[in-house]
Amino acid sequence: MEATGESAVKSLLSDDCYADFLKEDFDVKTYTAQAIHHAVIAEQLAKLAEGISQLDKELHCQVVARHEDLLAQATGIESLEGVLQMMQTRIAALQSAVDRIRTKIVDPYNKIVARTAQLARLQVACDLLRRIIRILYLSKRLQGQLQGGSREITKAAQSLNELDYLSQGVDLSGIDVIENDLLFISRARLEVENQAKRLLEQGMEIQNPTQVGTALQVFYNLGSLRETISAVVDGYRASVKDNVTTALDIKVLTQPANIRGAPGRAIMPTPGSTAAFRAALWTNLEKLMDQICAACGQVQHLQKVLTKKRDPVTHVCFIDEIIKDGQPDILYTFWNSVTETLSVEFQRATGDSTFLKQALEGEYPKLLRLYNELWKRLQQYSTSIQGALSTQGGLDLPVELPTSETDSQDLFTQTKQDYDPEKALKDSLQPYESAYLSKSLSRLFDPINLVFPQGGRNPPSNDELDSIIKTIASELNVASVDPSLTVAVAKNAAKTVQLYCVKSEQLLCTQGDASQVIGPLTEGQRRNVGVVNSLHRLQQAVAKVISSQTAFPPAAEQALTASLEGVQTLMVNAVQPLLLSVSDSIEAILITMHQEDFSAPLSAPGRPDVPCSLYMKELQGFVARCMSDYLRPFQCLDFIYDNTEAIARRAIHLFVRNASLLRPLGEGGKMRLAADFAQMELAVAPLCRRVSDLGKPYRLLRSFRPLLFQTSELIASSQALGDVLPYSIILHFLFTRAPPELKSPHQRAEWSIARYSQWLDDHPSEKDRLTLIRGALEAYVQSVKARQGKEFAPVYPIMLQLLQRATSAV
Repeated sequence: MEATGESAVKSLLSDDCYADFLKEDFDVKTYTAQAIHHAVIAEQLAKLAEGISQLDKELHCQVVARHEDLLAQATGIESLEGVLQMMQTRIAALQSAVDRIRTKIVDPYNKIVARTAQLARLQVACDLLRRIIRILYLSKRLQGQLQGGSREITKAAQSLNELDYLSQGVDLSGIDVIENDLLFISRARLEVENQAKRLLEQGMEIQNPTQVGTALQVFYNLGSLRETISAVVDGYRASVKDNVTTALDIKVLTQPANIRGAPGRAIMPTPGSTAAFRAALWTNLEKLMDQICAACGQVQHLQKVLTKKRDPVTHVCFIDEIIKDGQPDILYTFWNSVTETLSVEFQRATGDSTFLKQALEGEYPKLLRLYNELWKRLQQYSTSIQGALSTQGGLDLPVELPTSETDSQDLFTQTKQDYDPEKALKDSLQPYESAYLSKSLSRLFDPINLVFPQGGRNPPSNDELDSIIKTIASELNVASVDPSLTVAVAKNAAKTVQLYCVKSEQLLCTQGDASQVIGPLTEGQRRNVGVVNSLHRLQQAVAKVISSQTAFPPAAEQALTASLEGVQTLMVNAVQPLLLSVSDSIEAILITMHQEDFSAPLSAPGRPDVPCSLYMKELQGFVARCMSDYLRPFQCLDFIYDNTEAIARRAIHLFVRNASLLRPLGEGGKMRLAADFAQMELAVAPLCRRVSDLGKPYRLLRSFRPLLFQTSELIASSQALGDVLPYSIILHFLFTRAPPELKSPHQRAEWSIARYSQWLDDHPSEKDRLTLIRGALEAYVQSVKARQGKEFAPVYPIMLQLLQRATSAV
């Protein structure tokens, strides 16, 4: 049955005729109108009747199927109606109780509200009456204080401050009893403010801390201290800006020369008035520095007074009121504004006028001097005002509050970590400094480029060099107004010296004829001599300029000194080929001593000995000719001697080395070699100031000569061994006293004397040399053993003992 009902319902719902009845927005009139319109009314009625019949059947089925549930629900509805009836009864009882309570509460509440309003009005009236009474009293007291003049002005300000407090939050208009007093109070406030402003201006102008402190106390009592200080500082800031603008105004600077100038013409100084224009400019700038110094001094004085001044009642320091909430102090703010104004206005003015820009760039040291003088004056004023305020009375500083607790760092004498006020001042000059340094470098380079023309082959003359030196000295003297500028110009001067060196180096002859020592001076050698002499004069002149400078910064002196070291290096490089050739020739001459015979015995008593050997005569003649022909033209004697003394030391070393290697050496040869030792001093004398100044080589020469005639035992026990006389030299010399079987190190290695001498130069260590000598001695021992000799040469034990001592010493 249920399945049949469900199928009937589905067929009913699926029928399009009944679909409209399921819509939420079903409208009977609309449906009826549509049915009439289609003209199938009978059919529709039948269809609807059939649907109604089906629905009735379905409802009947549903009731029959669920009549038990429907009966239970009907019973529940009756119970619910009983419960609702009981709730309505109780709600009515509660409403009645609430009405009774409301009747008991409303009347007392209304009475309380009325009494509260009455009390509030009484309190307002009492407060207003108290204010009126106090205003009348203070007004009367104020009249008396105003009659006291400036002596009572701070008390009058305090009274006005209290009157302002009494007027806050209430409307006093329309009260006849105090109407005249309020008008008087208003006029009195204006009078006190004006009087305090005049007192502050006067005190700031004459730098009177007492007057300034009194005026500040007035404004503090009036509650307008911060606003007043801000207005005063802003006034000074505007004044400085106007002064800077006026000082750099091209119209003002050129006014005398352009009074009748045609309209629309560019304002510029005429050729005849340029000097007057610049004079007016520097006069204005000097005046501007005075004005800035005065303004900074007044602001600084104001800050110092604020720092020292305390309210006598609350002991509050006035500066704390100004800089609270993390605001910077007024002097820092003002100085920052001044430096920014200078930078902006200078940039604007020079951008508008090329003549003004050229004047500031061309005479930048004068502008920098004005800035430095301004800074020094500010520092001196800062120190003096600190002392003045420390001894000045009348600032209401209680004993229990020392002033050192309120002292802030002075901007002009104690630089902050993150802010340099002097640098901030000079930063505005950076563009002009760069331009001036560029022009200064050009002025320094111009005379050098002029005296070194393209393709020139001659060094500058003395007059041309003097012109260069005068330019360097002039630039340094002009820049002496400031240490940092002096350092920058000194670096430019150092670049000038370097350019001179580069130009001079291009003139040097580096080909083979620059080092020849056979014929007379070549053209290239003469040019090298001229270049070195020119560099020497430059070096001396620049050193003189450095010494003549007063208060020369170390950095500037270091820059110029470094450039002079470059000059010295170039001079050394210029003469080095010639000196190297001289040294090589001396070595070649000394090597020839081995071509002479030193093995001869003592000559007969009737034959005089030869004073010296042929190689020594050749050496003396060569050294004398080198000095006269090649080195004497150099004007820098000290420089030449510094280099030739090294040649002299080298010559002595080579002479002693070759003398120790002579084999065989007879008694007659010893006499001639001793004479050669004496003549060696004369041979190297032209190469040095004094032969005795050569130091250790000279002592070596003097110490070796007596050994020629001493026994081997005495030689081995000489005190000079190891210090003045190297062990290797003495061992070489002892080889000359040995039989031919005991070969010298170079003989054992089958080297020439020249090659052995080169090996000794390449191995300056005594250890290496002694190792080679030990090999020669060991070879001798092996040869003796090979021929089954019975004994060694008498000198061998001495040499072996000396070698062992030498080895332990090194």
